[in-house]
Amino acid sequence: MLTPGYGGGSLTDLPDSLLAALGLRGPNALALEPADRVCLFLVDGLGADLLRAHPEAAPFLSGLAGRTLTAGFPATTVTSLCSLGTGLTPGEHGMLGLMLAVPGTGHLFNCLRWTLPGHQVMDPEEWQPATTVYQRAAEAGIQSVYVAPAEFEGTGLTQAVYRGVRYASAETVDERVARVHEAMRERPAHVTVYYGDLDAMGHMVGWGGDDWLRQLAIVDDMAQRIAEGLPPGSALYITADHGMVNATEKIDAESVPELAEGVALLGGEARARHVYARPGAAKQVLESWRATLRDKAWVVSREEAVESGWFGPRVRDAWLERIGDVVAVPHTDLAITASATHPFEALFTGYHGSLTPAEQHVPLLEVRT
Repeated sequence: MLTPGYGGGSLTDLPDSLLAALGLRGPNALALEPADRVCLFLVDGLGADLLRAHPEAAPFLSGLAGRTLTAGFPATTVTSLCSLGTGLTPGEHGMLGLMLAVPGTGHLFNCLRWTLPGHQVMDPEEWQPATTVYQRAAEAGIQSVYVAPAEFEGTGLTQAVYRGVRYASAETVDERVARVHEAMRERPAHVTVYYGDLDAMGHMVGWGGDDWLRQLAIVDDMAQRIAEGLPPGSALYITADHGMVNATEKIDAESVPELAEGVALLGGEARARHVYARPGAAKQVLESWRATLRDKAWVVSREEAVESGWFGPRVRDAWLERIGDVVAVPHTDLAITASATHPFEALFTGYHGSLTPAEQHVPLLEVRT
């Protein structure tokens, strides 16, 4: 088990370190060197172990100096984006997984698509009330710029984790590179650019195959082009939100009686399941899940997950009930699916979320001009 290195070796430590490099007062846990302009290239799904396995597909990235960070738990996009957007651990910012129970409602909330049953609306500032690093930068006179596809602009997730940015819509790689170079002309500059197709390909066909490697080559070329157009005094950092594993086994938790009994809601995702028990059934659900998955997953109670520091040194009291009564985290290449409730996810090949090195390790690569 790889417990995230909160406090000096995780994604949570990166945003404040980037602001410190720009001269803002605050922690610099990663000891980043000063720069006039900072760009963060966030590649969804670019695990450090995955990149090291295929240096031939990414010669530019593989030749850069850098280090390895841990993503945080769960190793999933919504959690990592919120850690990068706030500089807080998951236990502090409350984005504790992909699909979380809304306490007292009996419903799951999809934190990525920002959807609730019955067309109900979740207020982004209510679900994630913490001040973002972009708001803090703005208070110091630095306008942060976020470069990403137009479809994400104005979404609930964007409002929750990117409050304070100037959104620069860009669809193609060419457009994203151009928007980055435009934004980096400012001084100081604080720019983030997002690329998500590597992760999408990994989910559909698995990481390491030809289609995935072609996406990795696109990422490599994009990083090199961004680096080559940076003005003097710039620092480019390349990182990811999580890694990935290819599932070689799937268990449908809704069709296995031992896993379905006593369960009210099945949240999280296939590699980091939040299991919400019916009233009075938490102990029985914990015992049954442990017995069924004993050689394939770490299965703990909510209290054990919190005390073990999976979500950070502490979890705010207000967020505790967002965590499952039982948390099930595979350590083999197992995916715990729910084909009736979450049918699309059940079709994936690549998954992430767990506490294995392949999912937790993300690169932090650096280019300076």
